[in-house]
Amino acid sequence: MSTSQSPRHIVARIEALHSMRWLDLKALWISLFGAPPGINNRRYVIRRLAHRLQEDAARETMPDLLATNDERIRHLLATGTLKPQPKKIVTAGQVLTKNHHGVLHSVRVLGKDRFEYSGKHYTSLSAIARQITGTRWSGPLFFGLKTNTAPARKLR
Repeated sequence: MSTSQSPRHIVARIEALHSMRWLDLKALWISLFGAPPGINNRRYVIRRLAHRLQEDAARETMPDLLATNDERIRHLLATGTLKPQPKKIVTAGQVLTKNHHGVLHSVRVLGKDRFEYSGKHYTSLSAIARQITGTRWSGPLFFGLKTNTAPARKLR
C-alpha cells in the first residue's frame, strides 16, 4: 500500500475537505470526476469527494474485493439473481463497527473466538450483540458478517 493511500492519509485528506475553499473543492472534483460538480451544495460535494477518495484507496488496496464485487454485479445484471457472498472471515486486529440507535460500537478482533468490546474480553460476537441490544442476537448477523438468508415463513 502506498503512503498516499494509507488509511491515515485518506482520513486526513477527508478531514481537510471541510476546511477547503469552495474553489479548491471544485478543482478537486474536476480532477477526480473530469467535470465540474453539477450542484452548488457544499455539503453534498464534500460527502461525494470523501466517498470518491475512499473508492480510489480501495481500488489500490483491495483489488480482489472489488473484482469480486464487479463479478457479482455483472451476474446480477445478467441473471436478475444474486450470487451468494462468500463467508466473511474476521482476522486478528480487525475492528468491527455497528451503529445501533445512534451510538457507534467498536469491537476489536483479538483472535479466533476472542474479542474486545468496551475494555472487556468476550468469546463470542453474540455475547457482545446481547450486551449492546439487551436481547439475543446472532453476533455475526448483528455485525454484518452474514446475512439472514432463511426464507420468510408464511403466516396461517
